[in-house]
Amino acid sequence: MAEGGRTGQLRSSGLRPGWTTGACATAATTAAYTALLTGDFPDPVRITLPKGQQPEFALTGEELTDSQAMAAVVKDAGDDPDVTHGAVVRATVRRGAPGSGVVFRAGEGVGTVTKPGLPLAVGEPAINPVPRELMRTAVAGVAAAHGGSGDVEIEISIDNGAELARSTWNPRLGILGGLSVLGTTGVVVPYSCSAWIESIRRGVDVARAAGHTHVAGCTGSTSEKVAIAEYGLPEDALLDMGDFAGAVLKYLRRHPVPRLTIAGGFAKLSKLAAGHLDLHSARSQVDKGYLAGLARTGGADEELAAAVAAANTGLQAVQLCRAAGVPLGDLVAEAARATALEVLREAPVAVDVICIDRGGTVVGRCEPAANR
Repeated sequence: MAEGGRTGQLRSSGLRPGWTTGACATAATTAAYTALLTGDFPDPVRITLPKGQQPEFALTGEELTDSQAMAAVVKDAGDDPDVTHGAVVRATVRRGAPGSGVVFRAGEGVGTVTKPGLPLAVGEPAINPVPRELMRTAVAGVAAAHGGSGDVEIEISIDNGAELARSTWNPRLGILGGLSVLGTTGVVVPYSCSAWIESIRRGVDVARAAGHTHVAGCTGSTSEKVAIAEYGLPEDALLDMGDFAGAVLKYLRRHPVPRLTIAGGFAKLSKLAAGHLDLHSARSQVDKGYLAGLARTGGADEELAAAVAAANTGLQAVQLCRAAGVPLGDLVAEAARATALEVLREAPVAVDVICIDRGGTVVGRCEPAANR
């Protein structure tokens, strides 16, 4: 039988995966801190990713003085059309004050957060939580191996990052000065539209052949973990939907499975709620005016609705509503389910939706329902 789940979909797509900026920054940090403690740069340098993979990265640059070490790697995004493919990611590691732990700095080409609503505080370098944890773990491992304290300052920079960031949504989100350091698994899952949609179809075929009556279409690895935790679904019942909600729904319309859970980030699923079937940031946007209208139906007053309409991100909008007791997350889940059922038409598929934040916390959900 063909392999199912996220891994099977990637293999069936025939596309080569790559490494995130977070993985590259972790590799560079590991090499730099090792050199700071030992005088030698490991090359290639090996790191461990959240799912246990241990890729090796060749260094493209290294510098060592008494007070700091810098290591650089070139990002390989595989076959993904990533704007940062080929970018040079640098980590400069300096000794920190005793007890200071790991402190992150934004070097040239890495942005700084200037607006609320992101998973980082205003003023922080745009190095997302998972890459930070990867680097902290790497620093602890190097310190344990070579007698270091683990108190370091890590400055991440990306060559030409400020220019590359103009091709991203960072300026609109208030991330100024460069790119974000991203990644939840360390792996860039590539797609061409046609190849990835075909892999979704094969995923449905495998789930049906295995006799599964419940599948989950997930926008990424974090939502996949939530679906597993909520329902105990096996790997071959998981569909790596990514941005292609329409592909999942249209194929299930012709090849139904009794129950579909759609799980994903609140912002992406708010696009589905508004009727978009392609959730990619280049092809659909979070409509804050639409969210404000939903919030009103949930009891928001005009002041709160205006705040939602002016929110920097979808995450900030749902946080504002949660603080006021307005169930915007549930309302988005219900509207996303309605869109899904409309696409499924008369197919015998019951749909429920789970919306999560970046950390995997459920911020909205609705119960299974089918077209009558």
